[in-house]
Amino acid sequence: MGFFEKMKQGLSRTRSQMTATINTMIADFTEENEEIYDELEEVMILSDAGVETTERIIQNLHDEVRARGCRGQAQLRGTLIEILADAIDVGDSSLRLDTVPSVILVVGVNGVGKTTTIGKLASWLTAEGKKVLLCAGDTFRAAAAEQLTVWADRAGCDIVRHEEGSDPAAVVFDSIAAAKARHADVVIVDTAGRLHNKQNLMNELNKIRRVIDRELPEASVECLMVLDATTGQNGLIQAKVFTESAGLTGIVLTKLDGTAKGGIVFAITDQLGLPVKFIGVGEGVDDLMPFDARGFAEALLA
Repeated sequence: MGFFEKMKQGLSRTRSQMTATINTMIADFTEENEEIYDELEEVMILSDAGVETTERIIQNLHDEVRARGCRGQAQLRGTLIEILADAIDVGDSSLRLDTVPSVILVVGVNGVGKTTTIGKLASWLTAEGKKVLLCAGDTFRAAAAEQLTVWADRAGCDIVRHEEGSDPAAVVFDSIAAAKARHADVVIVDTAGRLHNKQNLMNELNKIRRVIDRELPEASVECLMVLDATTGQNGLIQAKVFTESAGLTGIVLTKLDGTAKGGIVFAITDQLGLPVKFIGVGEGVDDLMPFDARGFAEALLA
Protein backbone atom coordinates (compact mmCIF):
# COMPACT_ATOMS: atom_id res chain seq x y z
CA MET A 1 0.00 0.00 0.00
CA GLY A 2 1.37 3.41 -0.98
CA PHE A 3 1.97 6.33 1.38
CA PHE A 4 -1.13 8.25 0.28
CA GLU A 5 -3.42 5.22 0.41
CA LYS A 6 -2.19 4.28 3.88
CA MET A 7 -2.77 7.79 5.18
CA LYS A 8 -6.21 7.94 3.57
CA GLN A 9 -7.14 4.60 5.14
CA GLY A 10 -5.77 5.72 8.52
CA LEU A 11 -7.95 8.83 8.40
CA SER A 12 -11.08 6.92 7.39
CA ARG A 13 -13.00 7.67 10.61
CA THR A 14 -12.22 11.37 10.48
CA ARG A 15 -13.02 11.44 6.78
CA SER A 16 -16.36 9.73 7.32
CA GLN A 17 -17.36 12.60 9.60
CA MET A 18 -15.86 15.45 7.60
CA THR A 19 -15.87 14.41 3.96
CA ALA A 20 -19.61 14.04 3.42
CA THR A 21 -20.25 17.54 4.75
CA ILE A 22 -17.33 19.01 2.83
CA ASN A 23 -18.36 17.30 -0.41
CA THR A 24 -21.92 18.55 0.00
CA MET A 25 -20.56 22.02 0.69
CA ILE A 26 -18.42 21.92 -2.44
CA ALA A 27 -21.28 20.57 -4.56
CA ASP A 28 -23.57 23.39 -3.38
CA PHE A 29 -20.89 26.06 -3.72
CA THR A 30 -21.74 29.44 -5.11
CA GLU A 31 -20.03 32.68 -4.18
CA GLU A 32 -23.28 33.95 -2.70
CA ASN A 33 -23.93 30.89 -0.52
CA GLU A 34 -22.45 31.93 2.83
CA GLU A 35 -24.06 29.00 4.67
CA ILE A 36 -21.42 26.60 3.39
CA TYR A 37 -18.83 28.29 5.61
CA ASP A 38 -21.03 27.74 8.66
CA GLU A 39 -21.38 24.06 7.76
CA LEU A 40 -17.64 23.62 7.39
CA GLU A 41 -17.02 25.47 10.64
CA GLU A 42 -19.38 23.13 12.49
CA VAL A 43 -17.83 19.93 11.14
CA MET A 44 -14.29 21.10 11.91
CA ILE A 45 -15.17 22.00 15.49
CA LEU A 46 -16.85 18.59 15.91
CA SER A 47 -13.62 16.96 14.69
CA ASP A 48 -11.71 18.71 17.52
CA ALA A 49 -9.95 21.36 15.45
CA GLY A 50 -10.82 23.91 18.15
CA VAL A 51 -12.98 27.01 17.90
CA GLU A 52 -10.28 29.65 17.44
CA THR A 53 -8.30 27.54 15.00
CA THR A 54 -11.40 26.75 12.97
CA GLU A 55 -12.44 30.40 12.82
CA ARG A 56 -9.04 31.35 11.40
CA ILE A 57 -9.20 28.60 8.77
CA ILE A 58 -12.73 29.55 7.71
CA GLN A 59 -11.84 33.24 7.49
CA ASN A 60 -8.78 32.41 5.37
CA LEU A 61 -10.91 30.25 3.09
CA HIS A 62 -13.52 32.97 2.75
CA ASP A 63 -10.87 35.57 1.90
CA GLU A 64 -9.05 33.36 -0.59
CA VAL A 65 -12.25 32.30 -2.38
CA ARG A 66 -13.09 35.95 -2.94
CA ALA A 67 -9.57 37.01 -3.83
CA ARG A 68 -9.17 34.20 -6.37
CA GLY A 69 -12.69 34.47 -7.70
CA CYS A 70 -13.25 30.75 -7.23
CA ARG A 71 -16.12 29.49 -9.36
CA GLY A 72 -16.04 25.73 -9.74
CA GLN A 73 -15.87 22.82 -7.32
CA ALA A 74 -12.32 21.92 -8.34
CA GLN A 75 -11.09 25.44 -7.54
CA LEU A 76 -12.80 25.43 -4.16
CA ARG A 77 -11.42 22.00 -3.25
CA GLY A 78 -7.91 23.03 -4.31
CA THR A 79 -8.12 26.23 -2.30
CA LEU A 80 -9.38 24.39 0.77
CA ILE A 81 -6.56 21.84 0.53
CA GLU A 82 -3.98 24.65 0.33
CA ILE A 83 -5.41 26.44 3.36
CA LEU A 84 -5.64 23.26 5.46
CA ALA A 85 -2.07 22.31 4.51
CA ASP A 86 -0.77 25.79 5.34
CA ALA A 87 -2.55 25.71 8.70
CA ILE A 88 -0.64 22.60 9.83
CA ASP A 89 2.69 23.43 8.20
CA VAL A 90 4.25 25.26 11.16
CA GLY A 91 7.85 24.08 11.01
CA ASP A 92 10.23 21.39 9.88
CA SER A 93 8.43 18.07 10.29
CA SER A 94 11.58 16.03 9.65
CA LEU A 95 13.85 14.78 12.42
CA ARG A 96 17.08 16.73 12.86
CA LEU A 97 19.69 14.11 13.65
CA ASP A 98 22.86 15.83 12.47
CA THR A 99 25.36 14.54 15.06
CA VAL A 100 26.72 11.16 16.10
CA PRO A 101 25.19 10.39 18.43
CA SER A 102 21.96 12.35 18.23
CA VAL A 103 19.25 12.03 20.88
CA ILE A 104 15.50 11.62 20.68
CA LEU A 105 13.89 12.25 24.07
CA VAL A 106 10.36 10.85 24.10
CA VAL A 107 7.87 12.19 26.64
CA GLY A 108 4.16 11.88 27.35
CA VAL A 109 1.69 10.58 29.90
CA ASN A 110 1.15 6.85 30.43
CA GLY A 111 -1.20 5.10 28.04
CA VAL A 112 -0.59 7.18 24.92
CA GLY A 113 1.54 4.54 23.20
CA LYS A 114 4.93 6.00 24.11
CA THR A 115 6.92 2.77 24.34
CA THR A 116 5.30 1.37 21.20
CA THR A 117 6.09 4.60 19.37
CA ILE A 118 9.75 4.32 20.44
CA GLY A 119 9.87 0.77 19.10
CA LYS A 120 8.40 1.85 15.77
CA LEU A 121 10.78 4.82 15.59
CA ALA A 122 13.71 2.49 16.23
CA SER A 123 12.55 0.19 13.44
CA TRP A 124 12.10 3.11 11.05
CA LEU A 125 15.54 4.56 11.81
CA THR A 126 17.19 1.13 11.58
CA ALA A 127 15.61 0.63 8.17
CA GLU A 128 17.11 4.01 7.23
CA GLY A 129 20.54 2.60 8.03
CA LYS A 130 20.98 4.18 11.47
CA LYS A 131 22.54 2.37 14.41
CA VAL A 132 20.05 2.90 17.24
CA LEU A 133 20.40 2.46 21.00
CA LEU A 134 17.34 2.47 23.25
CA CYS A 135 17.47 3.91 26.77
CA ALA A 136 14.94 2.44 29.24
CA GLY A 137 14.52 5.67 31.17
CA ASP A 138 11.05 4.82 32.50
CA THR A 139 12.16 2.99 35.63
CA PHE A 140 8.90 3.63 37.52
CA ARG A 141 6.32 1.74 35.48
CA ALA A 142 6.33 -1.99 36.10
CA ALA A 143 7.66 -3.98 33.13
CA ALA A 144 8.42 -0.84 31.10
CA ALA A 145 12.00 -1.96 30.49
CA GLU A 146 10.85 -5.46 29.53
CA GLN A 147 8.42 -4.04 27.01
CA LEU A 148 11.11 -1.82 25.52
CA THR A 149 13.50 -4.79 25.34
CA VAL A 150 10.99 -6.66 23.18
CA TRP A 151 10.94 -3.72 20.78
CA ALA A 152 14.75 -3.51 20.79
CA ASP A 153 14.89 -7.17 19.75
CA ARG A 154 12.37 -6.58 16.97
CA ALA A 155 14.25 -3.56 15.66
CA GLY A 156 17.64 -5.22 16.01
CA CYS A 157 19.11 -2.50 18.19
CA ASP A 158 20.89 -2.28 21.56
CA ILE A 159 19.24 -1.29 24.83
CA VAL A 160 20.56 0.02 28.15
CA ARG A 161 18.40 -0.65 31.21
CA HIS A 162 18.71 -0.64 35.00
CA GLU A 163 16.69 -2.20 37.78
CA GLU A 164 13.12 -1.04 38.34
CA GLY A 165 13.07 2.06 40.56
CA SER A 166 16.56 3.20 39.55
CA ASP A 167 17.41 6.85 38.90
CA PRO A 168 16.31 7.58 35.30
CA ALA A 169 19.05 10.17 34.85
CA ALA A 170 21.65 7.49 35.68
CA VAL A 171 20.21 5.25 32.94
CA VAL A 172 20.47 8.16 30.50
CA PHE A 173 24.08 8.78 31.55
CA ASP A 174 25.00 5.13 30.97
CA SER A 175 23.13 5.06 27.67
CA ILE A 176 25.08 8.04 26.36
CA ALA A 177 28.35 6.44 27.44
CA ALA A 178 27.35 3.22 25.68
CA ALA A 179 26.33 5.13 22.54
CA LYS A 180 29.74 6.80 22.39
CA ALA A 181 31.57 3.52 22.91
CA ARG A 182 29.47 1.62 20.37
CA HIS A 183 29.35 4.47 17.82
CA ALA A 184 25.56 4.57 17.80
CA ASP A 185 23.93 7.14 15.53
CA VAL A 186 20.83 7.75 17.63
CA VAL A 187 19.89 7.29 21.29
CA ILE A 188 16.12 7.10 21.89
CA VAL A 189 15.23 7.79 25.52
CA ASP A 190 12.02 6.48 27.06
CA THR A 191 10.75 8.50 30.05
CA ALA A 192 8.19 8.07 32.81
CA GLY A 193 4.66 9.19 32.09
CA ARG A 194 3.59 9.61 35.68
CA LEU A 195 5.28 10.12 39.05
CA HIS A 196 3.77 11.13 42.37
CA ASN A 197 2.72 14.51 41.06
CA LYS A 198 3.21 16.78 38.08
CA GLN A 199 6.09 18.71 39.65
CA ASN A 200 8.04 15.51 40.36
CA LEU A 201 7.56 14.42 36.77
CA MET A 202 8.76 17.74 35.38
CA ASN A 203 11.74 17.83 37.76
CA GLU A 204 12.74 14.37 36.56
CA LEU A 205 12.54 15.46 32.92
CA ASN A 206 14.62 18.54 33.67
CA LYS A 207 17.25 16.35 35.34
CA ILE A 208 17.38 14.04 32.32
CA ARG A 209 17.71 16.99 29.99
CA ARG A 210 20.59 18.41 32.03
CA VAL A 211 22.46 15.10 31.77
CA ILE A 212 22.00 15.06 27.98
CA ASP A 213 23.14 18.68 27.63
CA ARG A 214 26.17 18.07 29.87
CA GLU A 215 27.32 14.82 28.26
CA LEU A 216 26.47 15.74 24.66
CA PRO A 217 26.63 19.55 24.55
CA GLU A 218 26.86 19.71 20.74
CA ALA A 219 24.38 16.96 19.96
CA SER A 220 21.19 17.27 17.97
CA VAL A 221 18.34 16.67 20.43
CA GLU A 222 14.75 16.08 19.40
CA CYS A 223 12.21 16.18 22.23
CA LEU A 224 9.04 14.53 20.98
CA MET A 225 5.79 14.35 22.88
CA VAL A 226 3.53 11.40 22.14
CA LEU A 227 -0.15 12.34 22.13
CA ASP A 228 -3.13 10.01 21.84
CA ALA A 229 -5.41 11.46 19.15
CA THR A 230 -8.46 9.93 20.81
CA THR A 231 -8.03 12.21 23.85
CA GLY A 232 -8.79 15.25 21.74
CA GLN A 233 -8.56 18.61 23.44
CA ASN A 234 -7.30 17.03 26.68
CA GLY A 235 -4.11 16.22 24.82
CA LEU A 236 -3.52 19.93 24.29
CA ILE A 237 -3.55 20.51 28.04
CA GLN A 238 -0.96 17.77 28.48
CA ALA A 239 1.20 19.20 25.72
CA LYS A 240 1.21 22.69 27.21
CA VAL A 241 2.54 21.31 30.51
CA PHE A 242 5.31 19.35 28.82
CA THR A 243 6.21 22.26 26.55
CA GLU A 244 7.02 24.38 29.59
CA SER A 245 9.39 21.82 31.12
CA ALA A 246 10.79 19.63 28.37
CA GLY A 247 11.47 22.01 25.48
CA LEU A 248 9.43 20.10 22.92
CA THR A 249 10.53 20.13 19.29
CA GLY A 250 7.62 18.18 17.87
CA ILE A 251 4.58 15.95 18.34
CA VAL A 252 3.93 12.31 17.54
CA LEU A 253 0.19 11.77 17.20
CA THR A 254 -0.83 8.15 17.80
CA LYS A 255 -4.10 6.24 17.29
CA LEU A 256 -5.25 8.62 14.57
CA ASP A 257 -6.95 5.68 12.90
CA GLY A 258 -9.06 5.11 16.02
CA THR A 259 -10.85 8.45 16.14
CA ALA A 260 -13.23 10.56 14.08
CA LYS A 261 -11.62 13.64 15.62
CA GLY A 262 -8.48 13.94 13.52
CA GLY A 263 -9.01 17.68 13.44
CA ILE A 264 -6.88 17.74 16.60
CA VAL A 265 -3.89 18.04 14.23
CA PHE A 266 -5.04 21.57 13.39
CA ALA A 267 -5.50 22.54 17.04
CA ILE A 268 -2.06 21.21 18.01
CA THR A 269 -0.13 23.03 15.32
CA ASP A 270 -2.08 26.26 15.73
CA GLN A 271 -2.18 26.51 19.52
CA LEU A 272 1.25 25.05 20.30
CA GLY A 273 3.16 26.22 17.24
CA LEU A 274 4.83 22.79 17.16
CA PRO A 275 5.16 20.60 14.08
CA VAL A 276 3.62 17.16 14.00
CA LYS A 277 6.55 14.90 13.04
CA PHE A 278 4.91 11.47 12.93
CA ILE A 279 1.39 10.09 12.96
CA GLY A 280 0.28 6.60 13.96
CA VAL A 281 -2.38 5.13 11.67
CA GLY A 282 -2.40 1.50 12.79
CA GLU A 283 -0.87 -1.19 14.96
CA GLY A 284 1.77 -2.39 12.51
CA VAL A 285 5.44 -1.51 12.88
CA ASP A 286 5.27 0.42 9.60
CA ASP A 287 2.11 2.30 10.55
CA LEU A 288 4.08 5.14 12.16
CA MET A 289 4.40 7.58 9.26
CA PRO A 290 6.44 10.75 8.84
CA PHE A 291 3.97 13.61 8.75
CA ASP A 292 3.37 15.53 5.54
CA ALA A 293 1.05 18.54 5.75
CA ARG A 294 0.01 18.55 2.10
CA GLY A 295 -0.48 14.79 2.03
CA PHE A 296 -2.59 14.95 5.19
CA ALA A 297 -4.87 17.64 3.76
CA GLU A 298 -5.27 15.80 0.48
CA ALA A 299 -6.00 12.50 2.24
CA LEU A 300 -8.58 14.23 4.41
CA LEU A 301 -10.48 15.47 1.36
CA ALA A 302 -9.81 12.47 -0.90
